[in-house]
Amino acid sequence: MQKLSVAIVHPNLGIGGAERLVVDTALSLQQRGHRVVIYTMHHDPAHCFEETRDGTLDVRVVRSWLIPESVNGRLHILCTVLRSLGMARRVATDREQYDVVFVDQLSAPIPLLKYAHAHILFYCHFPDYLQAPHTTLWQRLYRAPFDLLEELTTGEADQIVVNSKFTQSTFRNAFPRLSVVPRVLPPAINLAAYDTTPPADDPAVAMLRMPRQSVLSINRFERKKNIVLAIDALALLQNRSDLCLVVAGGWDVRVPENIEYLHELDAHARSLGLSTRTVAPRSASSQALKLLPSNYVRVPAFADDVKTTDSVDVLFVPSFSESQRAHLLATARCVVYTPINEHLGIVPLEAMGMRVPVVAADSGGPCETVVHGKTGYLCQPTAEDFSSAISRIISMSEDQRSEMGRAGRERVETEFALDAYATKLEGIISDMIQYPTTVSAIFGVLMTLFIICTSAVIFLCARYL
Repeated sequence: MQKLSVAIVHPNLGIGGAERLVVDTALSLQQRGHRVVIYTMHHDPAHCFEETRDGTLDVRVVRSWLIPESVNGRLHILCTVLRSLGMARRVATDREQYDVVFVDQLSAPIPLLKYAHAHILFYCHFPDYLQAPHTTLWQRLYRAPFDLLEELTTGEADQIVVNSKFTQSTFRNAFPRLSVVPRVLPPAINLAAYDTTPPADDPAVAMLRMPRQSVLSINRFERKKNIVLAIDALALLQNRSDLCLVVAGGWDVRVPENIEYLHELDAHARSLGLSTRTVAPRSASSQALKLLPSNYVRVPAFADDVKTTDSVDVLFVPSFSESQRAHLLATARCVVYTPINEHLGIVPLEAMGMRVPVVAADSGGPCETVVHGKTGYLCQPTAEDFSSAISRIISMSEDQRSEMGRAGRERVETEFALDAYATKLEGIISDMIQYPTTVSAIFGVLMTLFIICTSAVIFLCARYL
């Protein structure tokens, strides 16, 4: 395949499954000789993947000084759309000419990106409007123009791909105006990034060493991730005195839900009689520390100064580092994945890649990744079923657990390895660039301006009426 210049457009380059996909996409294309640049509206060196801050990848942050991230904690989607249009303008007017623009998550900037005279590939993780609340009349009125915007701008892409067959079927039902059937391109696991041993003298890792066996949950601190299910399942285990549930994941001081949900989980665990502790992010500011549960502990300067965690039932690790992630996956007896109808879920793949059995809800994307009884267990999303599956794995002999771990690793190497992902992606791009870009850029811009004007009216009503 000819060597291409590729721009990747992603709204917030933090730590999460979508961000991992962006990083691995860039790495896989770069390793095959393509020129790759990542554009984003936010990138915090203290809260990101290592490859985005150590110079491995070319990351360019496009900030909008005029448009805030929200207005008094509201109107997030309106502000995000407006800021994304500014980012699209930067890509389209950049001195570098791109053959392909890989747009991730947010479809709103696609019409303006047409001015880059590149082919547009849109990666849809899940229709956004299905994840947004539409309960009240105000919510439905507020979301209506953005729901329409999402559908119309998604249709502007030259090629649409989704992460699973589950998302593919959901996409077709969610966007009836679009006749296109998206292609399935599951995310990959860069096994080389996981097969590393964290530094023995890293105090952030030393904080996580404990005599108890660990059951691991990795998710952003969001209510839709249903992490409370993991806590309830632990509480039901008969012999839990030798277990510690480690709840780790993305936690951002800019996201109120992250802060609120961590406090809710801590309070819920303590209401069940479970002892808790929170490991503060190493780079947390004094202001960020005030937002953590009061029982937090800070990472000391030296590993020898670390306090023991042997008496803790639930250990929270918000905004964990990559070395902490590697240690947690390497030492976990099993990984529990609690979201219901998750579009795919990168965590089960990470766990299987590290030879760790998985317990996941029997719905959505995990049904396409976890092989029940071979690489883990798929359960009804009840505390009883999850508790039973965890108990089954904990009570396995080392040979039985190792066999399940080997099966998981083999599945990832065969179906979800980075090289296989790169081959599929190059094939999709090769097919796409054989044809001219579709849909009038002028039509797309006019449509976008119409939706933004409609949104502005709603904004003014909410602001002044």
